[in-house]
Amino acid sequence: MKRQGSSEHRGFTLIELMITIAILGILAALAIPALTSYMARSKTSEASGNINQLFKSASSYYVSDLAGRGTTSSVTGYCTVADAGPRPPTPKGSKQKFTADSNLRALRFHIADFVYFSYGVSSAGGKCDNTGNTASLYTFYANGDLDDDGIMSTFELATGTDSSNTMYHARGLYIVNEIE
Repeated sequence: MKRQGSSEHRGFTLIELMITIAILGILAALAIPALTSYMARSKTSEASGNINQLFKSASSYYVSDLAGRGTTSSVTGYCTVADAGPRPPTPKGSKQKFTADSNLRALRFHIADFVYFSYGVSSAGGKCDNTGNTASLYTFYANGDLDDDGIMSTFELATGTDSSNTMYHARGLYIVNEIE
């Protein structure tokens, strides 16, 4: 039996619904910029990994002996390639296919996946020098425009050789506008 004057209400009041929506709006306002920043930082990890691989490929090429064709050819060492890239030519906010040019292929540098950044090499010259010992050999770089706003993210790694012709690189990457 129901009592007179008391009623059972089911559901939410308008005030309760408005408070819930306001709380969700505040949480979304805090979470969306953090998520956007996190996604941009995850995309930049591609650049450092590929530049490291580019250094390893160039280091291997530098210490290998290269022979010419024919029976009278000579064997040379401490070789570098000329400037290479940027590949792909124009970085975009969406991934693009990486296709190496002839100098990147000489280093045996390949990326099988699509990339956000364009990669290249600034070289001290494409030559072989049996004496080696060059203070500055290469600068490897990656440029990207992750949000298509015309502002580039730049990652660079400088390399050289020491007196024993061991190729080395700078202590860290030089980075400008990491996440734009």
